[in-house]
Amino acid sequence: MTYKRFEDLPVWQAAAELFERTDDFLAKPLARLRSSFRNQLERAVLSISNNIAEGFERGTTKELLHFIYISRGSSGEVRSMLSLLNRRPWAKELETEISGLKASAEGCSRQLRAWADSLQNSEITGQRHLNDRTKREFDQKKRAEAMQKRLLNNLPPNHPLRRAQSEG
Repeated sequence: MTYKRFEDLPVWQAAAELFERTDDFLAKPLARLRSSFRNQLERAVLSISNNIAEGFERGTTKELLHFIYISRGSSGEVRSMLSLLNRRPWAKELETEISGLKASAEGCSRQLRAWADSLQNSEITGQRHLNDRTKREFDQKKRAEAMQKRLLNNLPPNHPLRRAQSEG
């Protein structure tokens, strides 16, 4: 599936939800939570969705990958901060909520990693590099691959070409 807007990306949606939940968490009157810690956690959680958006809008796969990894790093920072908070004796009553936030941050990180893996093996170098000819060539190649797959799937299961496809 091709997304036209970063707001439609499932990983951006997950990052936005993580921000909302973290914002609600930080809105609580946690007297022992230092303002510097609160500020850094808020900045780190915002960085996840913002870097997804910035990378998506850049126009090249290389730049997108760069911002995906920054976003993934921010997700790790959020998990680290929440883990440190969870170690504080006064935060024990918040353990369930902190665990849920950590799990959401980890989910974002997994999605970002999968996206990065798929992009690293992509032949598309990004919108900025696409022109009408390269778009046509890419579309033709995808159609040819799909047709080849359909033809192979129509062969008998014991046909050597079909066996080679399933082994490869």
